[in-house]
Amino acid sequence: MHALLQKIRQLQWDDHRYYHQCRINQTLHLISAISFLVAYALLFVDPAAAAIVGWLVGMVTRQSGHIFFEPRGYDQRNDASYDFKESIKVGFNMRRKAVLISVWLSIPALLYFCPGLFGLIKPATHFNGYVHDVGLMWLALGAGGLLFRTVHLFFIRSPLCGIAWACKILLDPVHNIQIYWASPFALLRGQRIDPLADTAH
Repeated sequence: MHALLQKIRQLQWDDHRYYHQCRINQTLHLISAISFLVAYALLFVDPAAAAIVGWLVGMVTRQSGHIFFEPRGYDQRNDASYDFKESIKVGFNMRRKAVLISVWLSIPALLYFCPGLFGLIKPATHFNGYVHDVGLMWLALGAGGLLFRTVHLFFIRSPLCGIAWACKILLDPVHNIQIYWASPFALLRGQRIDPLADTAH
């Protein structure tokens, strides 16, 4: 258990120092984290709505921060190139995220042109039913992506790394609120890049 907690903390710190230096990105992650907590609560009431909130608000704000605001050049603080950071990324690097996002975007189109999903589900007869089906498919995609990468890490890294990464992903909303709650205020003070104090680890 100690090794697992230590690994989770290491993954969280690496994720923060390598990929969350911009205060705009951090602020968007704060919004994302709050929306994911709402999605977690909705899972017990309406799983389809939970997925829609998680993907449309949580993932869009989160990935927008990475794509549009996070520095892509040489990382002086960590003495690492962007390509190096992408190559050692434990979770979804930008290439893997591009594949995931492509599948995510294709699901509404697939269900629009094939409501019955080739006979696998009962076709929706109205718009609300269509939205519900999209939500459930997005939920399956999210769960499937998490499970696939976890098992993949079992083989290319270790079972400990896979389980730690899955726990880290599920705990990200709470952790992001914990460390980024002050980011909007820092941004308003004109601080674009987090000084990333070494004591943060």
